[in-house]
Amino acid sequence: MTGISRRHFTQGLGVVAGAGVLAGRGRAAFAQGRPKVVIIGGGAGGATAARYLAKDSEGAIDITLIEPTKTYYTCFFSNLYIGGFRSFESIGHSYATLASDYGVNVVHDWATGIDRDAKEVALASGGRVAYDRLVVAPGIDFDYDSVPGYSIEASGLMPHAWKAGTQTALLKSKIEAMREGGTYVMVAPPNPYRCPPGPYERVSMVAHHLKSSNPSAKIVILDPKEAFSKQALFMEGWEKHYPGMIEWLPKSIIGDIKNVDARAGTIETDFDTFKADVANVIPAQTAGTIARDAGLANDSGYCPIEPATLRSTMDAAIHVLGDSCIAGDMPKSGFSANSQAKAAAMAIRADLLDAKAFPPRFSNTCWSLISTDNGVKVGARYEAGEDKIAKTDGFISQTGEDAELRKATYEESLGWYAGITADMFG
Repeated sequence: MTGISRRHFTQGLGVVAGAGVLAGRGRAAFAQGRPKVVIIGGGAGGATAARYLAKDSEGAIDITLIEPTKTYYTCFFSNLYIGGFRSFESIGHSYATLASDYGVNVVHDWATGIDRDAKEVALASGGRVAYDRLVVAPGIDFDYDSVPGYSIEASGLMPHAWKAGTQTALLKSKIEAMREGGTYVMVAPPNPYRCPPGPYERVSMVAHHLKSSNPSAKIVILDPKEAFSKQALFMEGWEKHYPGMIEWLPKSIIGDIKNVDARAGTIETDFDTFKADVANVIPAQTAGTIARDAGLANDSGYCPIEPATLRSTMDAAIHVLGDSCIAGDMPKSGFSANSQAKAAAMAIRADLLDAKAFPPRFSNTCWSLISTDNGVKVGARYEAGEDKIAKTDGFISQTGEDAELRKATYEESLGWYAGITADMFG
């Protein structure tokens, strides 16, 4: 894949979503006013869907975005904050432009339920918002029971930091306060989970921080898997830049996690007990609770969708995007959610406004920073098949690449971040 600048990102990936600009100004079915689209969740999926629906419908659709936080902190690039390459403020983004420039009605409240029969979303404040079409993009939630002893309360002592914001800041503060020569223990998540390379990029960024501030510290990864994304690239980088600091222990060595004790700072496995000065526990993940409670998920805990439109197979009036949906070969990532949102926005406009729709194109790249100017990537392109979103071609960085190529890959990721956040928030 060639380099991605902010301009090329917004132009290139927006072409499909922008191609379905109105062919009509509405249907008689919405005689009482503009059709109403409500979006739950203001992340890479929800914010992108809101922006593309607003700009390409030219005011013909009434759009409401429900998101509890006024500043959205991206999970992607949050590891770079932990590593000291970004400020906390640089990963935070406002919804002000979506409201002021695009006319999106931004409601900062919790969506607490979906009444599919009445086509209404219930809010924590007591209000209800009616919809003609609903976009559900709540991201992930956690199966706390997947790690015995872990809980919402325990996450205050053993942060997961897999939803960016206060948890990310908490984890970084604990790393900065870690005793000299202390041990950072990560409990990695089982498949599937948000951002497959993410835990191992985080380990790289923690190691980068400790190398200068606490060089005798150790990092232990307790992994329920036998392999992980970009494994050869990370292990090559760890050996080169952080020799002797990082120990990866797969399930074949540790068995299962038997218990964590947040107050004692211990993690017990089938064969050993690990004492952590800082514990980063990332449990198994599911679709957002509101999606599961609305009956949009199957037994996997995630939501099946029609590949071309992201329409829920459980409800024709609902589209499910991003981490909560079953997107075939696409990983759960911010780039994936952004790509899916454009396809869903085009499908919704076609449905509500008789706009022309085109076959969607999907893309994803996951960049990871291993050390200073040492970026690697994995990605692919996809198309909608009858049964799933299928990979058509892919690419991955190679071990042994020279420093200039790795630096260029890192700089490419910076351009992508600027591009995708502009594409989400305007």
